[in-house]
Amino acid sequence: MQTTERFVNVNDVELCVQTFGDPADPAILLLHGAGHSLIAWDEEFIGRLVAGGRYVIRFDSRDAGRSTSYPVGAPTYGLQDLAADAAGLLAELGIPAAHVVGMSQGSGVAQLLALDHADRVASLTLASGTPGGPGHWYDDLPGMSEEIQKLFADEPAQPDWTDRAAVIEYLVEAERPFSPRFDEDRTRAWSAQVADRTVNVAAQLTNPFLISAGDPWRERLAELRVPALVFHGADDPMFPVWHGQALAAEIPGATFVPLEHTGHEVFPRHTWDSVVPAILDHTRSEDREGPVR
Repeated sequence: MQTTERFVNVNDVELCVQTFGDPADPAILLLHGAGHSLIAWDEEFIGRLVAGGRYVIRFDSRDAGRSTSYPVGAPTYGLQDLAADAAGLLAELGIPAAHVVGMSQGSGVAQLLALDHADRVASLTLASGTPGGPGHWYDDLPGMSEEIQKLFADEPAQPDWTDRAAVIEYLVEAERPFSPRFDEDRTRAWSAQVADRTVNVAAQLTNPFLISAGDPWRERLAELRVPALVFHGADDPMFPVWHGQALAAEIPGATFVPLEHTGHEVFPRHTWDSVVPAILDHTRSEDREGPVR
């Protein structure tokens, strides 16, 4: 599958962007989670969306992949800046509005994008998210699993970031606790890609977890008037499935879809046969005719 890659200057930062498909087709903008980069979105998954008649955009957010990075431990931006970056990127690409798909922290960015830059959002697809975004916890929603709490309380030592093999091993083990059907081979291959293309791996795996979430916005979600589809792993140890249910309940007209045997992870392969058709149907333009391909 052919793609184009470019660097786009938005809000005084340089973002690495890849696009797939025909720009004349409805656009889907993919927003990755904290600690990830654009390659978190599998090219085969993207290929299925393109085959369904969609123009797909993925990009490295600040501190990710090949985009602008900041000193480790000292990011000077917040979630609202990431939402503004997404809006600015669409403007630079000449796309009036896109169907936005966000995972985990990307779900929070997508929520803010729809609230603060509503004209840029044709629809929302939110995965592994929580109402109000990561960084805001509510008493009516359960906390992280005991395993994940222990992981964060006693995080493994960081590797020598110049040691490729050590970085790959660190990345593999960092992903393992979040997936009930952990695919080590695919994760190891992905981790090697991360190690090889990321400008500042230490910043990517540190800074996005330190940024400010800003003011809580759960109460504002009722203002949304955009079609919303909410996916959530039934076995998510980070944000238990009730977070996804609550997120869908806060957005008028939103559809909630639980994903069995799925944790806190970018859509694993076993979900694609149901997730891809659902996204294609959800992102159909009103003037599109015929069945979703």
